[in-house]
Amino acid sequence: MFPFLNPSAGADKGIWTVGELTTYIREMFELDYRLQDVEVTGELSNFTRAASGHLYFTLKDGAAQIKCVMWRTQAERLRFRPAEGDAILARGRISVYEVAGVYQLYAESLQPAGRGDLAVAFERLKESLAAEGLFDAEHKQPLPRWPRKIGIVTSSGAAALRDILTVLQRRNPFVAVLIAPTLVQGELAPAQIVRALRWLDGRDDIDTIIIARGGGSIEDLWAFNDERVARAVFTARHPVISGIGHETDFTITDFVADLRAPTPSAAAELAVPDLSEIRPVLRSLSVMLDDSLRDVVVRRRESLARQIQVLWLLNPRRLVDADRQQVDMLTDRLTR
Repeated sequence: MFPFLNPSAGADKGIWTVGELTTYIREMFELDYRLQDVEVTGELSNFTRAASGHLYFTLKDGAAQIKCVMWRTQAERLRFRPAEGDAILARGRISVYEVAGVYQLYAESLQPAGRGDLAVAFERLKESLAAEGLFDAEHKQPLPRWPRKIGIVTSSGAAALRDILTVLQRRNPFVAVLIAPTLVQGELAPAQIVRALRWLDGRDDIDTIIIARGGGSIEDLWAFNDERVARAVFTARHPVISGIGHETDFTITDFVADLRAPTPSAAAELAVPDLSEIRPVLRSLSVMLDDSLRDVVVRRRESLARQIQVLWLLNPRRLVDADRQQVDMLTDRLTR
């Protein structure tokens, strides 16, 4: 019945290889006509557009989730731009990706089906904080030009932290770093982020604070859409740079921060000046300073010479000597 099975592969014992079993499951999906043309609605999550143009994402509701793929040829026909948190109606077929051993929806079409719960909550909080003025430019603090110490709020083992430290070391190894480790995902994350941020902000030796984490789904980044985090960033007395997710990811923290960077690495780039750019400026300033000092010395010498000449001309002894000589000349004439 299933010609793909190898009859010599332990069929008598009912033992299959992983590949055989996975292929069997895939064919069971594909033999079920009801799964070859399905429509499913859910909230879009973990959305990724690969360099190839293929789309990878998850559709979820309160009970379950399913991985989805849309190939580039179908993706190019989309009439809207899918975004995290969108409610989506997808149509396609169900099959198994054998390499990973997962079943997924191969989407032929997508269309908006409204807005997901997280997207609605995001917009509601965004509008509320914007109305309070928390995003206004007048509240944005400028970054110090020559920071001496950078505070970092992120997960201690995260790739985001490694990226930040690498960039800081490359650009300016003389800038000190103080890390306040925290959870960046999950229910406990917002309170920990606030605590870490306030600890750094309470120090007098900190010049700038970076709050960062790597990319992820809207659920992964949700801690940075928490109102407690937003208000802690807004009330910070030190400038705060947000470097959360990828360039296309936006969180409430990004809007409240003094400066938003598209990635954690970019946040480090913005936080410190590059010494390779500063050195030519310093050399130029050094030459200008040398020239200026040389001019000052020359002018002072010339001024000193003039003053010495004036003092010599006004020297009383010189004047007396001149008068004595004049007296001698007049006396000599009278006695002739």
